Amino acid sequence: MVSVNDFTSPIFPTWCPGCGDFGIWASIKNALVSMDFEPHNVMMVYGVGCSGNMCSFINAYGFHGLHGRAIPVAEAIKIANHEIPVIVVGGDGDLLGEGLSHFITACRGNPNITVILHDNQVYGLTTGQTAPTSDKGFKSKSTPLGVIEVRLNPLVTAITQGATYVARGFAGDPTYTTKLIVDGIKHEGFSFVNVLQPCVSFNHIHTYPWYRERIYKLEEGNYTPHDSTKAYEKAIEWGDKIPLGLFYEENKDTYQDDLPQIKPLPLVKQNISNIDISELYKEFI
Repeated sequence: MVSVNDFTSPIFPTWCPGCGDFGIWASIKNALVSMDFEPHNVMMVYGVGCSGNMCSFINAYGFHGLHGRAIPVAEAIKIANHEIPVIVVGGDGDLLGEGLSHFITACRGNPNITVILHDNQVYGLTTGQTAPTSDKGFKSKSTPLGVIEVRLNPLVTAITQGATYVARGFAGDPTYTTKLIVDGIKHEGFSFVNVLQPCVSFNHIHTYPWYRERIYKLEEGNYTPHDSTKAYEKAIEWGDKIPLGLFYEENKDTYQDDLPQIKPLPLVKQNISNIDISELYKEFI
């Protein structure tokens, strides 16, 4: 029987003490254990940033992608072997800055992967520059007079672009976040779990106490996550009240369902020893 220790690498995280990444790290490992996965049956794909350093801190198959390119790597892995769970871990800068086009394309295509986003509203690894999720007016090293642009809302983006599982957790509540991750992995389709993750070093506004004064759980108000319009209305709540939980869920064909090439067997299990591609070469000569 697997335990959390099975997914714990010998390298201890180098994150700042109190970083919200620790809560997400624990949530992911607990989710994998609760689903009885084993390290060799899980594929993790990481972006660049503080969250991407988790590649060294979880004992499982891992791929550390280029900045903003974690999602297309994960999609390719899922096509190659659609029988294994593929999980993306990235930050709001990586996935919504450099990688925004890939994120939107994944929402539209509905690949059967799970994306866990660390949302701390700053570029923590490079000492606190603003991210696409920074509030308008937020002051940082890169914007000493305050951010001019309005913040990008990850949930609204996911809902309006077609993601079929959209949820938000809080790094200060690993037990609740674990459940959202488990349900996201079980979901057949593109699942997105946005996790509010305090950056204790460079974001002194959105702290643990700040969130705890504002967060509430959608299910406590008899909310049902099957109406995209209502999901949108809840997703734009930000400030005095911040909802957590499952905002939207829909069942429809995944990207892999529409690929006839992998219906008989995963690509990695198909025999390619007798395939002759010499005629294909001639097209490029």
